[in-house]
Amino acid sequence: MPAHDEVDRIVDAWLRERPDLDFAPLQVLSRVGRLSKHLDRARRTAFSRSELESWEFDVLSALRRAGAPYELSPKALLQQTLVSSGTMTNRIDRLVERGLVTRRTDPNDGRGIFVGMNPAGLTRVDAAITRLVDAEAELLSTLSASDQDRLAGLLRKLSLDFD
Repeated sequence: MPAHDEVDRIVDAWLRERPDLDFAPLQVLSRVGRLSKHLDRARRTAFSRSELESWEFDVLSALRRAGAPYELSPKALLQQTLVSSGTMTNRIDRLVERGLVTRRTDPNDGRGIFVGMNPAGLTRVDAAITRLVDAEAELLSTLSASDQDRLAGLLRKLSLDFD
């Protein structure tokens, strides 16, 4: 393991200036924040190489995970992407314009609709997830499989209260 990283240097400086405070949370969460920036960069690259914005990937990946025929109601998409109804309507409109999804009326409820992924959307989301998994594996490459499992478990434990 490296002797010191940037977070160690920051915490050491704070300890020197404010020895009355417990900086243990910074040891963890500052690293999570810094790693988040690297992850955001890797995701933007993976998505842009597939000609997608991150929000487009979010919607298309929800449809892809639904399985064939790759369609969901706008309500189901809202639940999975955590955006407002107006935002989702705008996103669906823009994906329709790009030819990545279609809308169709729910045959069981004439007032409802389904959003379905087109072949172009499927091609792009599959390429993006492949690139994303490769990029994320690279970010984790310095950790053994057991370290990755342990870290995933600890992060899961931490995030349960937030989900």
